[in-house]
Formats: sequence, C-alpha cells, structure tokens
Amino acid sequence: MLISFYAAPRITARFYPVMLRNLLVWRKLAIPSIVGNIAEPLITLVAFGYGLGSLVGQIDNLPYVTYLASGSIAVSCALAATFEALYSAFSRMHVQKTWDSIMNAPIALDDIVFAEMLWAAFKSLFSVGAIMLVIVALNISRAPTMLLALPLLGFVGVTFASIALVFNALAKGYDFFTYYFTLMLTPMTFLSGVYFPIEQMPDWLQAFARVLPLTAAVDLVRPLMIGEMPARWLAPLAILVAYALGGYYLALVLTRRRFFK
Repeated sequence: MLISFYAAPRITARFYPVMLRNLLVWRKLAIPSIVGNIAEPLITLVAFGYGLGSLVGQIDNLPYVTYLASGSIAVSCALAATFEALYSAFSRMHVQKTWDSIMNAPIALDDIVFAEMLWAAFKSLFSVGAIMLVIVALNISRAPTMLLALPLLGFVGVTFASIALVFNALAKGYDFFTYYFTLMLTPMTFLSGVYFPIEQMPDWLQAFARVLPLTAAVDLVRPLMIGEMPARWLAPLAILVAYALGGYYLALVLTRRRFFK
C-alpha cells in the first residue's frame, strides 16, 4: 500500500463531474465570491497605482499604474486559485466530507484532486476577467494582447492551485493556512517584480526571486498586458510547468496518505 501512494496519477474523464458539481454549487454565490476576490487587488491597484504612482512616475518606461496593474493581475490570479484550493477544498475534503461522499461513486481520489486543481484555476479566471475589465475601463491598458494573457493566467491558476493543494493535504484546520500566506505567498508577492523591478534587490535575492513561480508568471503576463510579446518566455514557462507538475504530484501523494494510511 505504501508504494501505491507514490504511483503515477491515474486520471480519467470522471474528474469532470466533480468540476461540474463545484461549479453548480459556486454559481449560487458567484457575485459575492468574485467581488471578494477582486476587492483587495483593486484597492491596491487604485491606492498604489495612482497614489504612489504620482511620486514614482515611470518604471521601465511605463506609468507606474500600468506597471503595477500588469503585475498585480498575476497576483490576483494566484490568490484566487490559492483561496479556492485551500479554504474551499479543505471544507469539501475535511469539514463537509464531500470527497468521501464522491468516492462512494466510481470516482477515484486522483480524479478528485485533479478536478479541484482545475476548478480552482478555472474559478480564478472569473476574478481575472473582472480585473481586466476594470483595467480597460480605467484606460490603464487596452492592448489586444490582453486576451492572450487569459489562457496563460489559467495555467498560472493551475500552478498555484497545485501548490495550495499540498498544504490542503497537510492541514488539520483552517489556521494552518496562515503559515502558507504569511511565510510564502506574501513574501513572494513582494519579491516577484509586482511592485518594483527585482533588479533593485541584491544579487543573491534576485537569484532566489527568479525561480519563484510568481516571478515567472509576472514575466510572462506583464508584456501581454501592455501590448507586447514576452521576449524571454521559455525559462519562465518551464518554471511554471515544473511547479505545476511537482505540486500536483506531491499534493496527490500527500492526499493519498491522508485518506488511505
């Protein structure tokens, strides 16, 4: 049985009904959910973008509000996917015992974890889309390449949902998630080039920042948000793929151990 914990994922088409179930439940609370997910990013964008932007001026030949908006949309995607894969997934897994009920049907745990990852990423796109509309409405950017950022942000959501599901598998209660936000996600936000170029940091910190998934996301998304194509896309994309695959596999192993040990 121990060996089976580390077996390759066995994913079937049965993950889809799990995603559909989550969508149907979420649909009843869609508006409050989207408002809750975009409120903080929008406040940050307006307060820092226009307030601090009036003092900073330009960064990398961009108005500061544009620089901030093109980076903060990646943060918004990461946060929305993370919240869903932590708090909501934990409620379904541990509190409501929804996963146990689903496994009474011919649906395996591998399919449930995969569905939760995809659902968290898919749900994050609603928040991203709302923020994009605000960016267009405020005339911060109206570049056609913004549309190309959507599928990329979907994969960013997959990446951060995978990482969050690792902590979901380890958690004994909601308080455990505070460690992830305080010790990992919040510092990552400040180190990933969202608010200022990482070139401003010491060399050793730059080296660390460049292997963070949020840095990779910002490097790929920011050019698309301002009407350009990413000049260097292979390395950031490889970083996101590595975190997504590694995170999902580790989350699956830990979740199997939690359910079947």
